[in-house]
Amino acid sequence: MRLLVIDDDRLVSASLKTILEADPKIKVIGTGNSGQQAVELYTKLKPDVLLIDIRMDGMTGIEAAEKIITQDKSAKVLFLTTFSDEEYIAKAFKIGAKGYILKQNFESIAPSVKAVYMGQRVFGDEIVTKLPALSVNNGKPDFTDYDLNEKEIEIITKVADGLSNKEIAEVLFLSEGTVRNYISVILEKLNLRDRTQLAIFYYKCDITGK
Repeated sequence: MRLLVIDDDRLVSASLKTILEADPKIKVIGTGNSGQQAVELYTKLKPDVLLIDIRMDGMTGIEAAEKIITQDKSAKVLFLTTFSDEEYIAKAFKIGAKGYILKQNFESIAPSVKAVYMGQRVFGDEIVTKLPALSVNNGKPDFTDYDLNEKEIEIITKVADGLSNKEIAEVLFLSEGTVRNYISVILEKLNLRDRTQLAIFYYKCDITGK
């Protein structure tokens, strides 16, 4: 996997390169220290994944990522920051970032990079807990682009509300086994890994409208 690392602190970007390349599956092909460098290096190097900070002088990480994703719809951008502000999280969803994790969770960085490379969405636990506050569509996300029936959408909504399989079964008058089967089918349809990713999917649709 070819990775581009952008952080306004040169020591941090150099340290990330050293640490991440300890994993034989990760090759850091470039580092930069500004949003402008992120855009230039991404265009030049075409990395598999862009790992980028948010707060930087001049062009922010959000602005750089938005420009990159506009130019390359397949771009895989993972934000790595010390800030869990709801405004930043909402913007990350809206521009199509594949992940948002905190620097404090140091041990999760390499696994998150690899997960994004494999096509998964990665948002840390601290980020997921903030998702309900970001709802903008009055609880009616747009699922029209997905092959989901009414019952599946109902179950996804309950998962996003934090209900367990048992609680969903009680609310929807289904057996717990039926709920498990529904969730398995839904995860397979959406190419998601687990319930956390399913909740992230729900709120992404809610925040962005798609």
